[in-house]
Amino acid sequence: MQIYGNRWCLRTARLLATALLLAWSLAGHAQEPETSAEEIPDDYYRAEFIILERIIDPESVNEQMSDRAVETAPETEELLWSVAQDGTTESTLELVPDNELHLNSAAQRLERSGRYHVLVSAGWYEAFPPDYEGKPLRVAIGDWLEGAGVREIEGTITIDRQRYLHVGVHLNHWQQSDDMPVSVPSEPATEQTAAEPTTDSSVENETADSDIGSLATGRDTAKAKPPVPLELLTWIRETRRMRSEEIHFLDSPTIGVLVFFKKIETTE
Repeated sequence: MQIYGNRWCLRTARLLATALLLAWSLAGHAQEPETSAEEIPDDYYRAEFIILERIIDPESVNEQMSDRAVETAPETEELLWSVAQDGTTESTLELVPDNELHLNSAAQRLERSGRYHVLVSAGWYEAFPPDYEGKPLRVAIGDWLEGAGVREIEGTITIDRQRYLHVGVHLNHWQQSDDMPVSVPSEPATEQTAAEPTTDSSVENETADSDIGSLATGRDTAKAKPPVPLELLTWIRETRRMRSEEIHFLDSPTIGVLVFFKKIETTE
């Protein structure tokens, strides 16, 4: 009789423990916010960018761009990644931790290779519906050039969407020079150049593996000289259509940009 009593007590204790665990579990889930398909916007993506610098002697760069003036960067208050003179970083985006990024492993491999230095690893969630016109995102990274008061790599990255996502990368890689910059000869002004400066739009459609020399063939009629004593080392001028779930690489001899978009699917 005692044996059956012990068994009953043990069984009762197990049932009571199971009931308590179930109640605790249900209470915990009730406190968590439920995520439904209605809460996730349409065309919702995780955008990921890695900006890297090739470890290369500037003297080995074949492109001669030191006397080239560049277009003034568009005014923008949006920041992808900006490093102030004191080293503090700022971004207007709600960036996610690096360990959540698909490109995180790629960034680690690049660093371990000893040939690249990753300057930016950033990702965030955003809806990119059709006809989305994104604001330029400011980038200011790399070494601080004391004489000019700027970072060595600066420019903008813009995300747009027509039928497909497009990313426009306009980055300049500056170096400090002891020489005064050479003035760029200007052509006599004409009615066309004075009223409507023309540019060669083909520079925005080059592929990532193109030599930077081919990216620098466009005419820059609306120009502004960089602050003294800067000289241009290389640049990226490219707009690329992006397929989600694919890694895209845009580069120059000294800098590169890895891009990845992850479509966030809704669940009922």
